[in-house]
Amino acid sequence: MCGIVGIVGPKRVNQFLYEALTNLQHRGQDAAGIMTADKSHLYLHKSNGLVRDVFDDSDMSRLKGDMGIGHVRYPTAGSASQTESQPFYVNSPYGIGLAHNGNLVNALELKKLVTEKERRHLNTTSDTEILLNIFAHELSKSSKKQLTPEAILKAIKKVHKRCSGGYAVVALIVGHGIVAFRDPNGIRPLVLGKRLTKNGLERMVASESVALDALGFEVERDIKPGEALFIDSDSQVYSQLLDHNESYSPCIFEYVYFARPDSIMDRLSVYKSRLRMGEKLAEKILRERPNHDIDVVIPIPDTSRTAAVQVAHVLGVKYREGFIKNRYIGRTFIMPGQAERKASVKRKLNAIELEFNKKNVLLVDDSIVRGTTSQQIVSMARDAGAANVYFASAAPPVRHPNVYGIDMPAVKELIASNKSTDEVQDFIGADWLIYQDLEDLIEAVLHKSSNIKTFDTSCFSGSYVTEDVTQHYLESLELVRSDSAKVMRDAKILLEENEDKDKDGLAKIIGEL
Repeated sequence: MCGIVGIVGPKRVNQFLYEALTNLQHRGQDAAGIMTADKSHLYLHKSNGLVRDVFDDSDMSRLKGDMGIGHVRYPTAGSASQTESQPFYVNSPYGIGLAHNGNLVNALELKKLVTEKERRHLNTTSDTEILLNIFAHELSKSSKKQLTPEAILKAIKKVHKRCSGGYAVVALIVGHGIVAFRDPNGIRPLVLGKRLTKNGLERMVASESVALDALGFEVERDIKPGEALFIDSDSQVYSQLLDHNESYSPCIFEYVYFARPDSIMDRLSVYKSRLRMGEKLAEKILRERPNHDIDVVIPIPDTSRTAAVQVAHVLGVKYREGFIKNRYIGRTFIMPGQAERKASVKRKLNAIELEFNKKNVLLVDDSIVRGTTSQQIVSMARDAGAANVYFASAAPPVRHPNVYGIDMPAVKELIASNKSTDEVQDFIGADWLIYQDLEDLIEAVLHKSSNIKTFDTSCFSGSYVTEDVTQHYLESLELVRSDSAKVMRDAKILLEENEDKDKDGLAKIIGEL
């Protein structure tokens, strides 16, 4: 999962891009990048790390121009190497930079076409670079005489027809403007906004509305599934839809975990969705355990807090903050590697014994993915003196890989993929465990104000909305996206990037993996 932003305005946009990325930091903590441009020059700075660590005053001063794009990243199939950080750039035609959130299902097929037939060079393993080169190729074909908005929209339409998967894209064409588009199913989110200042009209696109809110932009609308959008240097918007769109199916896991609660995506409030998740979960507890002896409901910070409040309210029991979070530790779900995720739990959370001692505690989390974090947290609750520890997940069991940009693809890493609820309960050490039903989750997120008819629920249901995800594809992803594969790949890159350092030591580490 990643966060993207693009801004066009009458004055320098570097600081606005920085602030927007800071507000999207929850979507990726591995790397950050900003690319800006004026009428004829392009400026780029990107590196591994948090936004605040990647950019200093000197970096920001070099990012000139009144239009730009930005990206925060965490890796899925690609490596965590700095070479994979975004935005990417090609100099022909015109000079194009591109940043992307999501994953292309047909990336291998596209890579072969791009390199062998279209004779374009790829320097990384990132599907974003593939997408950039496809866009550049189509743009060069559609704008042979002059680069017009119509030519740009035509090129994006061709990109839509060639690419399959979940993707939201922002691109910068030097001297012309910002491009934005979203996959035909609307799996990955993208929002358009505007701001009128004394200097003139500014426009912005971002993964979540919270980035626009923080900068005082008015949210105009969500970019539609299959829509091509071009914002010129005067902030004029040109748009076009595909001749026919697929189903409107945003990823439901955005509402469960990834998005900030104060965001509104596809006209759906993340906060209200999570409140209703809590209500549905509590109703299921009352159905299945009407004589429960829960003394207190405690959320596992931060994402589950909204749902846990409603669970406690509907059950009629106390709600307490039993875990204190170290806010300087990142989100453990999106940390690259199981060892680091596991070590971070203890550093991230500390239990308040007063809230656990001799009580029957219901812990509420947004979801259970690998199970190891839940296991550690249950153990912490017992160590703090809990008499019984119950566990409730605001989401259904995660049993299937997500192929549209969320880092949960290796089936063997999903605790519920081959275990029943009772077996997961035993694994995490809870006295009882309850999951949200998928039908209740959909009903909790869906609202009549939206045009959405369904969601991508593939990680729960195994049903993929692009309909081209085969078992062979899933098995191939398992080989490159498991934690062990990532560690091996990044270790090899580290060896290549440190030629003058302790190569024998690094080689020994790789050999032990």
